[in-house]
Amino acid sequence: MTPRTRFLSRLIGLYSIIIAVAMATHRQATLDAVAAILHSASMMLILGLVTLAAGLAMVLGHNLWSGGPVTVLVTIVGWLTLLKGAVFLLLPPEAEAAFFLNTLHYEQLFYLYLSISFTSGVFLASGGFAPSPRSGNLPLVMGHQIRRDNLPSDLPHAVNVPQPRAHHSFRRS
Repeated sequence: MTPRTRFLSRLIGLYSIIIAVAMATHRQATLDAVAAILHSASMMLILGLVTLAAGLAMVLGHNLWSGGPVTVLVTIVGWLTLLKGAVFLLLPPEAEAAFFLNTLHYEQLFYLYLSISFTSGVFLASGGFAPSPRSGNLPLVMGHQIRRDNLPSDLPHAVNVPQPRAHHSFRRS
C-alpha cells in the first residue's frame, strides 16, 4: 500500500465513521439540513464546487485500480465524489432534491445509507492503520511510527519480536 493510499484510507475512513455516528445521533436535524441544502441553489453551488474539487484531487492523486481492496475502494470513493460534485453543479436543485429525497428514498433508507458509510469507513480506517506486512513496523501511535528495531530491550519478548543485533564498529583515526 502506498503512503498516499494509507493516508487517504485513514482520512476517508475516520471521516466516514465520525459523520455516520453524528448523523445517526441527530437524525431529524440531518434530514432537515439535507432537505434545506438540496432546495437551495446557492448552497448546492458551493457544495458542488467543494465536492468537485475534493473528487478531482482524489482522482488525480490516487487513480489506482490494483493493489488490494483498500486501494481500489479509495479510488472508487474518489470517482464517486467527482461524479457527485459534477451532478451538484450540472443539475438544477429541484432535480437534485427529487433524486436524493424521492428516487433514493433518503429519509426512508437513512440508516441503510449510514450503515454503508460507517462500514466502509471502518474497513478503510482499519486498512489504513494496519501495520504494513513488508515494513516490519507496528501501527502508528500518537503520530509516530513505532519501528520494531527501536523497541526497548525487555519488550520484544512480550510481543514476540526478534531482538536486533548490535552493530558497534567505532573506529578512531
